Amino acid sequence: RGFKPQELANMVWAFATAGVRVDKLYVEVANEAVRQRLHGFIPQNISNMVWAFATAGVCANSLYATVTDEVLRQNLHGFKSQELSNMVWAFATAGLCDDRLFRAVADEALRQNFRGFKPQELV
Repeated sequence: RGFKPQELANMVWAFATAGVRVDKLYVEVANEAVRQRLHGFIPQNISNMVWAFATAGVCANSLYATVTDEVLRQNLHGFKSQELSNMVWAFATAGLCDDRLFRAVADEALRQNFRGFKPQELV
């Protein structure tokens, strides 16, 4: 506790990028993010955090549920194409294909007529 949202996201991102899995760290970060209901997390923090959990192969169903609820509550506000792509990749990689989230991201991509999406973000 006492870490800011960006610090929490950056920490698990760094561990996942380095290929280091410390389950207790991931559990504590997930618990703290859920406890805060993602308050203060910007889209990049959210995207990086779920990417890290998926990359590390750490199960965090309550975190993913909180992400879905909060992201949909905010109507995907502020999410860039890469953040949306990384987020749905993380959910899919974790085996959590939440229809509500995936539908909302697809609708947003269509609404934007795929502007801003790079080819690798659509695959």
